[in-house]
Amino acid sequence: MNSSLCISLRFLDPIPQFHGLGDGGEPEWPPSPLRLFQALLSAAANRWRNSHLQNAAFSAMRWLETIQPCVRSPAISPVRFGYRMYVPNNSGDLMTAAWARGGVDTTMAAFRVEKDVRPTNLSSDAVHYLYPLPNGNCPHFELFQAAARSITHLGWGIDMVAANAAIISQADADKLPGVVWRPTSDHSGTPLRVPISGTLDALITKHKNFLNRLSHGAFQPVPPLSAFNTVHYRRASDPATRPFTAFSILKPDASGYRPFDTVRRTREVAAMVRCAAAHSVRNIGWTEDRINSFIHGHGSAKSGQSTSDDRLMFLPIPSITPLKVDNIRRVLLVSPLGSPTREIQNCLNGAELFQEGSTTPVAMLSLIPKTEKTVQNYSKSASIWSTVTPVLLPGYDDPGHLRRKLNNNPGSATQKQLLEKLNSRVFHLLKKSFLQAGFPSELVEQIQMDWREVGFRSGVDLASKYRRPENLNKFPAYHVQVRFPEPVQGPLAVGAGRYRGFGLFAADHD
Repeated sequence: MNSSLCISLRFLDPIPQFHGLGDGGEPEWPPSPLRLFQALLSAAANRWRNSHLQNAAFSAMRWLETIQPCVRSPAISPVRFGYRMYVPNNSGDLMTAAWARGGVDTTMAAFRVEKDVRPTNLSSDAVHYLYPLPNGNCPHFELFQAAARSITHLGWGIDMVAANAAIISQADADKLPGVVWRPTSDHSGTPLRVPISGTLDALITKHKNFLNRLSHGAFQPVPPLSAFNTVHYRRASDPATRPFTAFSILKPDASGYRPFDTVRRTREVAAMVRCAAAHSVRNIGWTEDRINSFIHGHGSAKSGQSTSDDRLMFLPIPSITPLKVDNIRRVLLVSPLGSPTREIQNCLNGAELFQEGSTTPVAMLSLIPKTEKTVQNYSKSASIWSTVTPVLLPGYDDPGHLRRKLNNNPGSATQKQLLEKLNSRVFHLLKKSFLQAGFPSELVEQIQMDWREVGFRSGVDLASKYRRPENLNKFPAYHVQVRFPEPVQGPLAVGAGRYRGFGLFAADHD
């Protein structure tokens, strides 16, 4: 059975808080593996100030810097607002100089500087780092245990901790409380700093530079640590963020935008872009099987329907103004994780769009940055999202003909029961839509949803008015507003029509 080296840290504050910040000054959670690595190294250096540090401790740290741990941390309650303090900034010499000049009324208050505090509030006190041991052995366990027990704080100086190390089985690891964070190969989740081969040597060099910063009669700034990597960690409840490319839809002569009506022509724009993508990658040598699967979404089922999510999503995005949802002027191509986005991006930049059966171009595509304002409406992180095109349910919402029974029993006590059954069926299908779109079941169980025929945004039409692909006309359609327990990164599209521009959400203001 696999086992792990478990290094556990318990915050000693009766109301557990963490004040550590990431490279950009934003609150960091969970504490990064690099932060623990530095805390272990500092504890080892304070514990062993002789050759044992150079021989045993450095060897152990070089072994540890090559392993990426999983993290189990307490849940946190987000703090939207911190507070500001005014603290001394090691400028006491300025105050004494003022006294020497006769400024006897000068106080340290005149030399205090601002310090913003925005702690992370924890639901419990323990964080566990689990380093996998495939063969069950840790060659430096006694040293890690001794060093861990010498750690005094993690984060700011006020983040006092007591730590320990143990070797535990996978069964015991699964019983540890808290939220599980696992490293992921894609760029979704939370970026955390991790040590790499060479981090220890870089920290030793940085420490020497710090000790010698005032040598040779001049101040020599200490350069920041650069020998580390940034790895994205994701919780089981975090959806994977799919990579995307954004294009503007221009007139054939590139003289301006070529707008398309959202209600009547979403399906047409998605189809034209899909055909342009197929033509472009065919010219660079893609096989027909790959084009049919990845671009057109044709699968191995008898009906030709795709049985895999390894395909592109073509999402025409309407412009969103302060007044309403407007026409389509841009399109997103959303790729599966690990797919060749740059190859398709280069092929489609400047590609012409043709209506079916026509040889005259009606528009062309032009690559635009992901930071473009309209694109950000669909790609940023938000807790509340609402549809700009209706969600097509992946099934019938009324297989028992409950609506017919409602009409036959107006105002009766049975009506309430029938409405509850109907709503339960729609809610089940909407949750199924999010599951099929790749959202973790843990997250789907926590979301709150409202749905209706009328949109949640000014400018959207009735859900039944949108022209759909012929094979999707049989599915019920609803406008949906969804609220996640925590912000979710876009783009977000769900339902039976998610690969063709339907079920597309835009971020609402929280």
